[in-house]
This record gives sequence, structure tokens and C-alpha cells, in this order.
Amino acid sequence: MAIYLTELTQDKDWFPSPFEALDDPNGLLAFGGDLSPERVLAAYHRGIFPWFSANEPILWWSPAPRAVFDPKTFKPAKSVKKFQRKAQYRVSINRATNQVIELCASTRSAEETWILPSMIDAYQKLARMGHCHSVEVWQENELVGGLYGINVGGLFCGESMFSLKTNASKIALWYFSHHFSQCGGQLIDCQIMNDHLASLGAFSMEREDFLKSLLSLKNKTINEKCFISQWLSSPVKEI
Repeated sequence: MAIYLTELTQDKDWFPSPFEALDDPNGLLAFGGDLSPERVLAAYHRGIFPWFSANEPILWWSPAPRAVFDPKTFKPAKSVKKFQRKAQYRVSINRATNQVIELCASTRSAEETWILPSMIDAYQKLARMGHCHSVEVWQENELVGGLYGINVGGLFCGESMFSLKTNASKIALWYFSHHFSQCGGQLIDCQIMNDHLASLGAFSMEREDFLKSLLSLKNKTINEKCFISQWLSSPVKEI
């Protein structure tokens, strides 16, 4: 069966409507274009993101339903809380963004990663521009876990996470959810639901509901100190 897909124009701000995305494969919307900061940011502001493998053209997606977290109500498993009381990992934001992006790529096999060199370069450029942010988990002075993504007003679009030590990525998500909520953030997008995300408390939003939320949140002003490089305060004290 042939698939007819929109090819992007030279206009870096133009994308087809997310409602034109395919059902199979879920969310595939367009191909082509480039990974320039202007185009990638325009995509996120429309609920679209790039995701492709080696030897494929750049593919753009807007799946339905959408997997999301509510940072205000996010709660880690009791076992994670208990673990962190003993492990005392330190958690920071924007102290090692390039490393986090590179580790999210290198800790996956070549067959499963979509974080290709071109994607690494694109998100590191966005980090230098203040749009891409990372959360880091440290055991003493060793970086053992983290996540990164794009901030769009009151919405944070999570891209990937990694864990080199027990529970490190879960603790990154927990601390970030607490911090983002304290800053006025209202929604964390994690794109496509899977068993792991569901086990962490992610829930599904239909495309129309997600896009309505995006429309209301993308111009929301959050605390200007939210994404300065800093150590994050521990939510453990609230347990």
C-alpha cells in the first residue's frame, strides 16, 4: 500500500496540520526539510517533532494519542523514594547538557537509537540558544543519568533519558517534575506511550486535547530562573 506524505518546503516555519498525520505509522506527518533551529522550534510549537533512523530522510511526527505527565501530580514509586533516601544522588539542571544528549545516544544500540549525529548537533545548537535543557543525576562526581528536551512556555517536550545506575533516570524525571511545577510548568510531553512511561505514571491525551493545551501553554511565562544552571532541591523532604 502506497503512503503519500507531504514534503516540506523551503519555508522553515511551515508544516502541514498535525491532523493530517497518518494513523499507520501512527503520527507520521511529513518528510524532508532540515534540522535548523528555526525549523525544529517551529515544529515543537505545532506539536510536531523529528524522529528518523540512519539512511532515512528526516521524518516529522505528531502521534495520537500523546503520552504526557502532569508535573503537579507526578509521584515516583515508593521504592524510588526509599532508594533516593539512601543513595542521595545529586540532581542538577543545565550543567552538562551536551554530555546528556551524547549519553542518551551512546547508551542505546546503533539499531535502536534515533539520536544520530545530525540530531545531536541540532539539539546542542538549541541548547546554546537557550531552548534545549537537560537534567543531570550525579553519584558523587559521576554523571549517572539524565534527560533532555525542549521547553515551549508552560510545556516541556521530553526527548530522551538515560540511566547508568539504578533509578537514575526515574529520579531525574521526579526532581524535574517537582522543579518545573514549582516554576509554573503545567505539562510534560513524552510523545509516544509505552509500557515504561505508563509504569512511571504517564497518561494519554487525544491529539485535539494536546494541541489545545499546547496552544494555551506555549506563550505562558514561567519563572525566569527555572532553567538557569543550578542544583535542584530535593522533593524527598516532602515524603
